[in-house]
Amino acid sequence: MSSKVIEAIEKEQFKEGRAGFRVGDKVKVFTRVKEGDKERTQLFTGTVIARKGRGLNEQFTVRRISYGEGVERIFPVHSPRIEKIEVETKGNPRRAKLFYLRGRSDMSVQEVVETKRS
Repeated sequence: MSSKVIEAIEKEQFKEGRAGFRVGDKVKVFTRVKEGDKERTQLFTGTVIARKGRGLNEQFTVRRISYGEGVERIFPVHSPRIEKIEVETKGNPRRAKLFYLRGRSDMSVQEVVETKRS
């Protein structure tokens, strides 16, 4: 009985159309940030290096290089704070998780990820 209640709650929280990206894609993530009594949209652009979880618990990790330092951010896919996720370029890596990109420079990351898939 409780599983039906949980399914009903998950169904109303589930966001459609957010699964259009894969590991290796370069994405723009638009998030709503509340600062005091104001709310604004913040943009985070980078390469998806991991996806994990299922259903409402699904998360993805985005990595970018900012001022010479690697920055990673983990987002829940179905978070109400995420306005939209845009795919800039599609990548075709040969791994499910791209954690090995952490030790590489920005240019070598582009070489690994930028092979197009059809």
